[in-house]
Amino acid sequence: MAVDNTFATPCLQRPLELGCDIVMHSTTKYLGGHCDVIGGLNVVANEELAARLLSLRSATGGVAGPFDAYLVLRGVKTLALRMERQVASAAAIAAWLEQHPGAGAVHYPGLESHAGHDLAGRQMDGFGAVVSFVPDGDVAAFMNRLGVFSIAESLGGVESLAGHPATMSHSNLTAAQRSAIGIDDKLIRLSVGIEDIDDLMADLDQALAAGR
Repeated sequence: MAVDNTFATPCLQRPLELGCDIVMHSTTKYLGGHCDVIGGLNVVANEELAARLLSLRSATGGVAGPFDAYLVLRGVKTLALRMERQVASAAAIAAWLEQHPGAGAVHYPGLESHAGHDLAGRQMDGFGAVVSFVPDGDVAAFMNRLGVFSIAESLGGVESLAGHPATMSHSNLTAAQRSAIGIDDKLIRLSVGIEDIDDLMADLDQALAAGR
């Protein structure tokens, strides 16, 4: 069993302790943390499996360059501090959005209304720093008014990002395919960074007002 643990990071969830065989991370995201490196890694506990992966890596040449490795190691030094701030801010934003008149459905496992809330509470040490929601108003107007949040597909950096999956990360799927996997075409995904929480909420508030 292989698990992509990019969104949780080792700070919030450690799948090897839960019986998984391979844990994958996009080092581009939280481990690097500064949106300046592209990479990934696999973590295993079984020595035989590790040897097989090492042989495959040697054959395919998928090895990070020295400077990329340095950037990830630099990022890991501040990972725990960044995650603490980002998770706390994301939880506050999710709770605030759930009560906001300009926001419809809000998706965040830290909310009791989330279907996976109990499961996440049992196996994680926090609920992550990504929040998604469906604005009641016009999506384009909302996105165009954002100032503190940057519009981008990535996540996990110190900067707060807002993405629109229907036209960005999942634009290669049809509307029917997106609907089948629970992606509303108005869905907005927020990767909450380390900026001041009041600045982030004020930015979302004025953008939601513009879209209504």
